[in-house]
Amino acid sequence: MASKTSYNTRQREVILEHISAMPGAHFTVRDICQCLKEKGSPIGTTTVYRQLERMVAEGLVSKYIVDSNTPACFEYTGPSHVRIREEVCFHCKCEVCGRLIHMHCDELEGIREHMLEHHSFSLNPLRTVFYGLCSDCMNAGLPE
Repeated sequence: MASKTSYNTRQREVILEHISAMPGAHFTVRDICQCLKEKGSPIGTTTVYRQLERMVAEGLVSKYIVDSNTPACFEYTGPSHVRIREEVCFHCKCEVCGRLIHMHCDELEGIREHMLEHHSFSLNPLRTVFYGLCSDCMNAGLPE
């Protein structure tokens, strides 16, 4: 009998096919549900969440939790023995609209390396969030 983590269902196959086609992209459960619905393969929110959690446990997907007000964000990384990428991702959150922006930035990677080398502090980019205003809110003149 297959273990829970290797149990394959049609829904799991659809989700895995969808997310593996966009390595490095960040998405929420809602994003997946909406996209699959638009493609004519609607899958319930609970099922998507449960399958993504299993994929996290298997090492196929990374999960990011920014704060208690933002839904969990996921990224397909592939099997641990065949990592799609090891690029560091930092996060920015707009304090007005709540938008979450994922940044792959060499400058911030340099800061991370500096902190480790000169300050003996290992910054965790998966848990590092910069708060401020997104360009849409700045352009709309919304206050902080």
